[in-house]
Amino acid sequence: MNDTWTWHPQLDEHGRKVRLHAPSCAANLAALADPHAAVTFVPGSVCAGMLDGVPLVPCTRDAVDAACLNAAALAEPPFILPPGRQAAAGAVVREADGRIWLVAPSNGFGGYAVTFPKGRVEPGLPLQATAIREVWEESGLLVEPVAWLGDFPRTQTFTRFYIARRIGGHPAHMGWESQAVHLVTPAQAHGLLHRDTDRAVLEALLRA
Repeated sequence: MNDTWTWHPQLDEHGRKVRLHAPSCAANLAALADPHAAVTFVPGSVCAGMLDGVPLVPCTRDAVDAACLNAAALAEPPFILPPGRQAAAGAVVREADGRIWLVAPSNGFGGYAVTFPKGRVEPGLPLQATAIREVWEESGLLVEPVAWLGDFPRTQTFTRFYIARRIGGHPAHMGWESQAVHLVTPAQAHGLLHRDTDRAVLEALLRA
């Protein structure tokens, strides 16, 4: 019998405990400042309190809501939702050293081992605000979108992705939807992302 399972420290949206059947392991936390290192955070990871001049400090939902309200206007094209698709938004969060943040969905939800943080748009919530909120919920990071990256068809959604920079938060405080958060170089990301839909987002980032 596999007895390696554990409980995620964050409850789901219904207030229920989430069981992680094969928990991820933290890796290379001491190498966080190395721009070539791949670093993996799990819930509760402890590491240095600063990266690229931005503190790693947990933030509250109130701070996230404030960031959503104060999101700067970006030059972006109209969002035209194709028939039969649901609107979604997410972000590629890029550090000053060129590395990017990825999330590992809990228990491989949706068949994803690793992906970009994203989610479906709630009624009345702007696309940028959706991206900010989804990044925080899935990675624990507070971000600021800085540029439109592209609109991408996915299995059930049509997803607008932004390029974003981290302005706060802490990856060890990821929400229940993620069991690990990775900080990797684009080359390392290409090896981790196994869906063509995610690789298309990465390729768009490299072109940008």
